[in-house]
Amino acid sequence: MPRAGPRKVQRYRLEFKLKAVKLSQLQGVEVQAVADALEIHPFMLSRWRKEAREGVLRGRVSMPKVVKAPKTRDMKRFQALQRAHALLQEEHALLKKLIQFSSARKPRSLRSSTRSAKGSA
Repeated sequence: MPRAGPRKVQRYRLEFKLKAVKLSQLQGVEVQAVADALEIHPFMLSRWRKEAREGVLRGRVSMPKVVKAPKTRDMKRFQALQRAHALLQEEHALLKKLIQFSSARKPRSLRSSTRSAKGSA
């Protein structure tokens, strides 16, 4: 059931949007990786990129000298680590299902041993 009352809508400053667009335009960097790093939805970043192409988002991005933009090499490494992490999560989920399945099975007794026990008694 939806929550009653007004929804909280996150508003981002123009400077943040422009920096996000600039980071996503680095060569070899995926939009998904930038969105994950900035903790925003990839669709929002794609919309900002479209607005920047159309000229709706205008302004200069002044990157402070103290905070440097991540290097392409670092972003590629981040993407590779994300893929490896996702693969490990899938493997972990499969192993959990296997453990649940194997522990839920009832142990079966051998039929040959039950027959011989009944016949000899």
